[in-house]
Amino acid sequence: ALRRAARTALIMPAMFALGDRVIGDPVVATFAAFGSFAMLLLVDFSGPMRDRLRAQAALAVACGLLITIATLASQTTWLAAIAMAVVAFGVLFAGVVSSVLAGATTTLLLAFILPVSLPGPASSIPDRLAGWGLASAASLLAIALLWPAPSRDPVRSAAIGACRSLATRLRTGVGYVLGGEGGPSEAERDAAVAGAEDAVGALQKAFFATPYRPTGLSTAARAVVRLVDELRWLGAILAVPPLRGARGDPQAVAVKSAAATTLEAAADLLDRPTRSPGELQAALAGMRAALAELERSTTTMLPDDVAPSTAASDARMRRVVTALDPSFRAQELSFVVAQVARNTDFAAAAERRSWVDRLLGRQPPGLAGPLSAAQERAGAHVGWRSLWLRNSLRGAAALGFSVLIADLSGVQHGFWVVFGTLAVLRSNALSTGQNVVRALVGTTIGFVVGAVIVSLIGTDTTLLWVLLPPAVLLAGLAPAAVSFAAGQAAFTLTLLILFNLLQPVGWRLGLVRIEDVALGGAVSVAVGALFWPRGAAAALGDALSEAYAESATYLAGAVAFGMGRCDAVTPSRPAPTGEAIRAAAASRRLDDTFRGYLAERGSKPVPLAEVTSLVTGVAGLRLAADAVLDLWQTGGTDGGDRAAARRELVAGTELMTGWYRNFAASLTGRAPVPKPMPRDEVADGRLIDAVSRDLRGADGHATGTAVRMMWTGDHLDAARRLQDSLVGPARAAAQERALG
Repeated sequence: ALRRAARTALIMPAMFALGDRVIGDPVVATFAAFGSFAMLLLVDFSGPMRDRLRAQAALAVACGLLITIATLASQTTWLAAIAMAVVAFGVLFAGVVSSVLAGATTTLLLAFILPVSLPGPASSIPDRLAGWGLASAASLLAIALLWPAPSRDPVRSAAIGACRSLATRLRTGVGYVLGGEGGPSEAERDAAVAGAEDAVGALQKAFFATPYRPTGLSTAARAVVRLVDELRWLGAILAVPPLRGARGDPQAVAVKSAAATTLEAAADLLDRPTRSPGELQAALAGMRAALAELERSTTTMLPDDVAPSTAASDARMRRVVTALDPSFRAQELSFVVAQVARNTDFAAAAERRSWVDRLLGRQPPGLAGPLSAAQERAGAHVGWRSLWLRNSLRGAAALGFSVLIADLSGVQHGFWVVFGTLAVLRSNALSTGQNVVRALVGTTIGFVVGAVIVSLIGTDTTLLWVLLPPAVLLAGLAPAAVSFAAGQAAFTLTLLILFNLLQPVGWRLGLVRIEDVALGGAVSVAVGALFWPRGAAAALGDALSEAYAESATYLAGAVAFGMGRCDAVTPSRPAPTGEAIRAAAASRRLDDTFRGYLAERGSKPVPLAEVTSLVTGVAGLRLAADAVLDLWQTGGTDGGDRAAARRELVAGTELMTGWYRNFAASLTGRAPVPKPMPRDEVADGRLIDAVSRDLRGADGHATGTAVRMMWTGDHLDAARRLQDSLVGPARAAAQERALG
């Protein structure tokens, strides 16, 4: 914040002086001043300097186009209001496609608000563009030369740290289980566990630190952001304790060791993407070989005979279930690690592309292009259930009405009505009202201080020029260092000085701005109450409910697809592509709604850690479906009668899907929160019986299909275990609704 404020404090007065004193054109001076403010203080792109300058230049071109359109529309009241609403909706909604667009939203809106609310003929367009162009050129130089920010990508850095910490946890855990002289102690194992949990927590914090998803349309950015859910869920998988009595399986231990090597190679490649991907690919191949050996060895763990159900046979089945647990845990984590490796390879391949490939938009094999990604992201938010869509409509309506009211009411400076609306627009009606109060308090303080200064200085413009840079510095720094109200006060002081340099009007300008901000705030509150009166907590419940319901449907579709791949008798079912797309879209809407919940002012009715566990659970359920789908897409059938085993899995899936649908309904108050499903050891035994009886090869051992059916059942059980972490937060939320 200090870096941006200091740049603006130097550049904005210089550009204003160039337009006012050197060029002698008030229009150029006004647009140069506000352009500097918008291009340096209201936007801060991240990444390498080349990417930042490219984004800054593209923003300048977009602002020039908006200034031209706004000036042409400014002559007619109804056209200006409609144009403001349409442009505002387009700018606000486009932010869902890319964090770069989302971060530039305020600058883009200001580039339209200023010219549309200051009516001017078409002949004024060159002067307006000249002023903004001067500011844009100066901003490019300032960003490159004045305290250039280091290249930073907090999500990428946190993902690298999480990969390495999770690899250390795996290695330490394997070493502790194997024992032997020189192996890790219990304290070292516990330290590795704590380090991994801290690293995953840091990744989650970095991911949710912005009010929008920290990803652009670039190939590398899209690949990196996919790692967040995968690494968070990998941490959750490793946190699940093994079944009581389970012993280390040598093949499972080998898979875990290979997974640790793969994670380390992924971290190295993510940290230095220009290096060869050979190390990661070799590690991934080694993990797949270890997994194939695990699948082969697992076939020998199933009982050789099937006896009638007795106490002895039931006890035997429980021992079999316990013995199979390590192999499934290894298979489960290997799937997630393989996904991490795949997306890391995508990100690195994208960054190794030549400039020609980048220019032509050529993507690494297997990854969709930016246009497809933009369509997918925007398509996920086309519907009233999308919080982003509702916020975009609300913002568009508020700004359109502000332009209309400012023109019809005949206020002296209509620009501040619209800008006041933009300044106080927030996530719901309640917090909008709170920010209106803060805005008015800050404006009043700034007006009082500015009025005293202007009254004491009188017509001495030299002192006003001296005071302008520190006033700009304070306006840029106060919102981050002090408060929103302090920022409003400093901004009001800056404007008093700025307009008194253009056209001395004394302290009366402050009174005008208080009136205009109050009018703009009233518009924002009214439109906010009309479009979304309930607040972020209610919208979060709706988004969670939809995400759980869609993810459960996707899991059921993945299991059904697998059951159609078990033999050649039953017709194959298509892969649940539609279910996967809907589940991913619901998850993306949930992510944006959760960010709105985090950004909303005021106390949270449910502890944030519990809400976060509900959000994380959606990713776990969806990744379980991904794992089942991958299990059956990569493995063929090898004979046997699957009817009995299929009945057990289908029945278990129906119970699981029914539970999650009831749970989804409970998140919106339409049903009570269901109790977690207990582990059904009898059903496990029946599945083992069916697999042992029906799915054996010529050598008498269970086939690979049998193992995949067992692992499918284990994935369903993982979805069942997830319920324990969801019921408590859901009940707390239900209690808050009842009390509210």
